[in-house]
Amino acid sequence: MDIKQKLKEDIVCISRMLHRKNYLAATDGNVSVRLGDLVFVTPSGVNKGLMEAYQVLTVDLEGKLLSGEGKPTSEIRMHLLAYKLRPDVGAVVHAHLPYATACTLAGIDLLEPVLPEVVITLGGIPTAPYATPGSDEVPEAVRDYLRDYDAILLSRHGAMTVGRDVTDAYNKMEKLEHTARVILAARLQGPLPPLPPVEVEKLQRLREEYKRGG
Repeated sequence: MDIKQKLKEDIVCISRMLHRKNYLAATDGNVSVRLGDLVFVTPSGVNKGLMEAYQVLTVDLEGKLLSGEGKPTSEIRMHLLAYKLRPDVGAVVHAHLPYATACTLAGIDLLEPVLPEVVITLGGIPTAPYATPGSDEVPEAVRDYLRDYDAILLSRHGAMTVGRDVTDAYNKMEKLEHTARVILAARLQGPLPPLPPVEVEKLQRLREEYKRGG
């Protein structure tokens, strides 16, 4: 199997995992992978739990369709911005996480350092302001956060994660939704105390080791 076909198969695998985990419904969500000047991306209007590799489209870094039938996801501009701003990013995942989206509706901020594993693996989870789905407003809403964060909540619109490959981006999405579930459950009992600043500093040092693969 050549590398292009392998990456398309990886997108299908992750898309099906997102669907099985209830991270998206029906035709929601989108996934892309970058290979040099090419981007493989899910098409618009296709159920991610039923998608096949032949349906994955190929576009260039400007979003021009190079191969495949149909239209790229309406959120393609958000994906392309991530690749433009972050040369280290090899994949982008956007999903409509139930619990994480609920946090944005309830005004619950996940950026405050509460869980140590989140500080280590994600650095933090900011919330971008609301933007009309599928519009040019979406990439502009996440632009400033993309430079520093690998997981971003989109107000009323799920979340996006970036990673070195599609599995890495998916893992961050899973971590994000798990965090949202923990925070929502804990808040039922009252306010949540953040980690002490000295502990956050230690965790941030561990994050640097984590990013280097240590």
